[in-house]
Amino acid sequence: MHCFTTPVVKMQSNVVLGQPLSVPSDGSEGAGQWSTGLCDCFEDLDDCCLAFWCLPVFACKTSSAAGVCPCLPLLDCVACVPPASLAVRASVRERYGIEGDVWSDCFYGCCCYPLSWCQVSREMKRRAASASVSSSRMHSASYYRLTATQRAHVC
Repeated sequence: MHCFTTPVVKMQSNVVLGQPLSVPSDGSEGAGQWSTGLCDCFEDLDDCCLAFWCLPVFACKTSSAAGVCPCLPLLDCVACVPPASLAVRASVRERYGIEGDVWSDCFYGCCCYPLSWCQVSREMKRRAASASVSSSRMHSASYYRLTATQRAHVC
């Protein structure tokens, strides 16, 4: 009878307790907040007027700028909770690392529908403007340095 020995394998006890935070795609560190308030429509009067006089066209334009189907906001009229407003607002919030949750997105979409679309539009314009300024200063604005943990998983 042969005696087989099995090797002892040590397992690491590092447990991931939360999802990694998203890195804002505009290069700003720790933004965390909307750049303008919900009621700051006077910051961009052109968008404010378009949203006031023709909200469906404005919502479709903003939706397209956010990178989703331009016709998506047309679904908002068939639901109690506007799905397009919720989805676009959550997408922009996630893309730029803005604090918040689905409940606040839902509240703003239901109770402050035009103001929410205006805020999303202003945010994308401001982030795009700051990204173009910062990318002119940096050689490679779209790449981020990997952390040691990320390098360990990639290599």
